[in-house]
Amino acid sequence: MMNYKKSILDIANERIVLFDGANGSQLIKLGLPKGTCPESWNIERPEIVKEVHRKYFLAGSDAVLTNTFGGNRIKLSQFGLGDRAFEINFKGAQLACEVKPEEKFVGGDIGPTGKFLRPYGTYTPEEFEEVFYEQADALVKGGVDFLIIETMYDLKEALCALKAAKRAGSMPVLVSLTFNKTKKGFFTLMGNSVEEVISELEKEGVDGIGANCTLNSEDMVPLVEEIRRYTDLPLIIQANAGQPIIDMDGNINYEQSVDDYVKYIPEIIKRGANIIGGCCGTDPHYIEKISQIIKQ
Repeated sequence: MMNYKKSILDIANERIVLFDGANGSQLIKLGLPKGTCPESWNIERPEIVKEVHRKYFLAGSDAVLTNTFGGNRIKLSQFGLGDRAFEINFKGAQLACEVKPEEKFVGGDIGPTGKFLRPYGTYTPEEFEEVFYEQADALVKGGVDFLIIETMYDLKEALCALKAAKRAGSMPVLVSLTFNKTKKGFFTLMGNSVEEVISELEKEGVDGIGANCTLNSEDMVPLVEEIRRYTDLPLIIQANAGQPIIDMDGNINYEQSVDDYVKYIPEIIKRGANIIGGCCGTDPHYIEKISQIIKQ
């Protein structure tokens, strides 16, 4: 008789789930040249990609996200890699799964195209959906446990990705948007409110909703409370370590230290987050500290 493995949603309903932190910046630390496509290393430097995933698992992550954030055909085409989209995503899924401990998870990471739908851009919803389907299909076939669509700044694009992901397989699909803090509240770059985002995503059968990027851990606290006001679904929060600071040598650092970042984690959990992770500027040290807080 086969043992039933709980899904990421089952775990999130029982306890706080911990994701990983930033991926691209870790690859840069390990030698990825600036301006190089991070996803290309799934093919060219697979052992280094696996090492990043391994470090996050060792730091306490329950799940790591594949090195495929910019793995859609549109974004890869900027590096001349559009025709290798399926291969790059399939391989990215395999690499993370190869270092995954038995009781842990791998999420197939899907980020925005970087382009806009009509009338602001040239793409139709159907074109976006097909691009996202190709990526989601490759990730599912590569062995991921769930799909996460993240850092979306346009609700319409997020919906295209969600529809595509639901077509690709019968696994949990989480969607996380990036919000700006304004005097009138939290809104996406395209002006979508929290209430609107949740309403539309729930209509399309999303399994978990969240916010990532842009905001630091302190600013995420009131956003968690607002999201929780409109949904009972698992709530994902992955804050930035503050805003990026570029030094004289062109190196990027972030405002929030590990200690400043993690001191807001208990309040984020108290306000209703079920899944915690890090975004830009975070690394295994941040995740290890969050893991200790969750265990307490």
